[in-house]
Amino acid sequence: TPNTPPPPQAPAAELPRAISLPVQQGTQAEDIVIDGEVSRVTLSTQGAVVRSWVLKNYTDEKGHPLDLIQTAACEQLGFPLSLSLTNPELSKKLNSAIFVGQPVGSTLTAPVKVELVYSDGEIQVKKQLEFGPGYEVRVEASVFDGKQYLPFEVAWPGGFGDHSVNAGMAAAMERAFYQVEGTTKVHEEHVAPSITSRVGSWLSGSSQQANPLELKIPSPAAFAGLADRYFVDVFLPASPDTGFTLRRRPWTPPDFKGEEKSKPKPLMISVERAQPKPLAFRLFIAPKDLDVLKASNPPLDRLVDYGWFSFVARPLFLVLRYIYDHWIHNYGWAIVFLTIVITMAFLPLKIKQIRSAQEMQRVAPIIKGIQDKYKQYKFNDPRKQRMQQEIMKIYKEHNINPLGGCLPMLLQLPFLYGFYMVLYVSIELRHAPWFGWVKDLSAPDPYYILPIVMTVSMFFMQKMTPMTMGDPAQQRMMMIMPIIF
Repeated sequence: TPNTPPPPQAPAAELPRAISLPVQQGTQAEDIVIDGEVSRVTLSTQGAVVRSWVLKNYTDEKGHPLDLIQTAACEQLGFPLSLSLTNPELSKKLNSAIFVGQPVGSTLTAPVKVELVYSDGEIQVKKQLEFGPGYEVRVEASVFDGKQYLPFEVAWPGGFGDHSVNAGMAAAMERAFYQVEGTTKVHEEHVAPSITSRVGSWLSGSSQQANPLELKIPSPAAFAGLADRYFVDVFLPASPDTGFTLRRRPWTPPDFKGEEKSKPKPLMISVERAQPKPLAFRLFIAPKDLDVLKASNPPLDRLVDYGWFSFVARPLFLVLRYIYDHWIHNYGWAIVFLTIVITMAFLPLKIKQIRSAQEMQRVAPIIKGIQDKYKQYKFNDPRKQRMQQEIMKIYKEHNINPLGGCLPMLLQLPFLYGFYMVLYVSIELRHAPWFGWVKDLSAPDPYYILPIVMTVSMFFMQKMTPMTMGDPAQQRMMMIMPIIF
């Protein structure tokens, strides 16, 4: 009826009440050094970012302390632990703001917890870093506007690893990896990937995504990170709703004179949380040492990628390390010793291969005669099958297995490739001396003496090995194979 009062309406949902934020700002940028057992990390109160991350037990190619942060690139792209928000102007402001820190002091000794805070009365940013005695750092960050937490990313821009090597080699050693549903996916640029993945296709430029320089890692990921040949940078989220993004951003080196498209584009990884809450994760920056990686939580020793024949390579490495630790305290001579052991183990197969080659060489003129007899027929001619039957009859009469020379070689290939991968990826060989002019077993011979010795020795071994083919052109090709190797 007209006199009936309207029904009462439900009260509107109450918005969160704004909290008064105190102003917390520093006056000038200062460095805070955290000195631990295995690392020395330098934080800057400007932006609350990491300016330097030195692993104390390792040096770079020039003999200086190894800093895994590429300062020149980070000057343009941002330093590790910089923030990225939807508002680029706010991001720029927060990454250049002067934070205040606790505890106070220019040099702190780990284990220690450092808290850096900035607030202008409208936005409050907190970053807490808890440094343990080892390689792991616990990080928690938040951006609060007085009413709610804002979504943001924490990034590691500018690439990662030993950048004292030449730029081409540093780019070749870049890797990105992540683990989803128990499977670790890795890609190595310029090197055949041992695991084909969507990240791998993106990094190699074959992805069909709208932005080829950016990729979201599938969630939930157990961890994700960057690596070079010998060191890893792993982000381990504290919450399953944490996401990761891989990006590439170009930067201009001071002495760069090339075209725009040839500018270096180091890998960048960022971590974010789907819910507007503080973001917590563990940051694990360490050498690719099997013992160190296996002791982490979760174990990360699979990041030492031995390739397809890891079931052979890993035991070979353990044997090599045992020889070094207990018998020969020089990795160069330990490699020589292990090479001799492997060669002696395969000696029966080598002898069988040589005998098979001698038998094939003995019947080679007969086989050549049969082939000449049928050479006028086309490949799909039924009479060609008769040729194969006659050849197999000759093999049977002389008790020859035509694969006798190949099978021993195939059995040796996993060990050859596995041993090569051991020498390539083992950090124990990094900067390890042998004798004389060989100061680093992980680097090329500066005077090319060892490649020349290998070429000459392979040439004489080839001369002494019986050849099954009678074609002089094929024989000449086999003789130049040592030079190609």
